[in-house]
Amino acid sequence: MTIPIQMSLHGFIAAAPQINFTSKGAARFYARVGVERYRKEADGSFTKLEPTFHDLVAYAKTAERAHAKFKVGDNFVASGYINEYKIDRNGQTQAREEFVARRIGHDLARTRYDVDRTPSRQPDPPGADLPTAKEPAQVVAL
Repeated sequence: MTIPIQMSLHGFIAAAPQINFTSKGAARFYARVGVERYRKEADGSFTKLEPTFHDLVAYAKTAERAHAKFKVGDNFVASGYINEYKIDRNGQTQAREEFVARRIGHDLARTRYDVDRTPSRQPDPPGADLPTAKEPAQVVAL
């Protein structure tokens, strides 16, 4: 069995994240993100280059959570895919792309944080008013 993989992107939030809603009412998170780049030199050292900047989006619950958690300067790791599309600007068609994050979180190699392991919204256990069986149910063979 092969390991299921997705494309990933890591970088930093470069501009204030925005949230808006699609025509169907789903939340849409948008952030302009930067990706740091380095060049390996012949002597084995690395030279830091100018970052590249890209559009990152997320939808639904991921969008809501990302908007609540991320601020400018935060480092992130995201998995998802690239969406390529075209827009018309002043009569010119431009090709654009955005990274669609299915999952996103802070980069633990660059972010200090505490983990909250309390259970998230679990359904309430059955109430005492439910009927209880006094003897086991009968099994019927087919």
